[in-house]
Amino acid sequence: MTTSIARLPLTASFATAGLLLCLGLLGACATTAMPASVDETPVDLTRFMGRWHVIAHVPYFGEAGHVASSDTYTLQEDGGIEVLYRYRKGFDEPEETVASRATVKPGSGNRLWTTWFFHVVPTRFRILEVAPDYSWALVDYPGRDLAWVFAREPVMDKAQYRELESRMRGHGVNTDKLRRVPQVRGQVGMLGFADPRKP
Repeated sequence: MTTSIARLPLTASFATAGLLLCLGLLGACATTAMPASVDETPVDLTRFMGRWHVIAHVPYFGEAGHVASSDTYTLQEDGGIEVLYRYRKGFDEPEETVASRATVKPGSGNRLWTTWFFHVVPTRFRILEVAPDYSWALVDYPGRDLAWVFAREPVMDKAQYRELESRMRGHGVNTDKLRRVPQVRGQVGMLGFADPRKP
């Protein structure tokens, strides 16, 4: 598969660009060897495409303080994947977007991805587990102690979240570091939810 390149849209702020550059440099420092998939069942890329809301994550500088965040994946004819990250810095702040492209490692069951920012800097993530109906997904960043809980719907009930948190622990993720991302205004200030960057 040919290497795809990322594009940073004009709608992304310079601050966001700087954060993503730092993230890219972090990824460039990671080892190039990718760990084995955690499951032999291949991920159906067609079903995985579409919008995923970020229900929870291990906060890091590139996403810390974001609310109503989501990733939308679109499969391209060349096998690459268009990625559109949407977020707000507060519920009264405008939506911002960052676009990139991802490639999937051959032979990984579609579980190991590399996303390219600024044409050259790679970041990597691994799909740990996907719901049978593709309603949620668990993702991590191999070797970087970062993780995400994705869902098709923006709001998840406590019982479902606790189950997914338990599944994350089963994959070796330190769930003590997980923080829920406010997807609606009413979640701000609730126990376990991260604070918006702007009130």
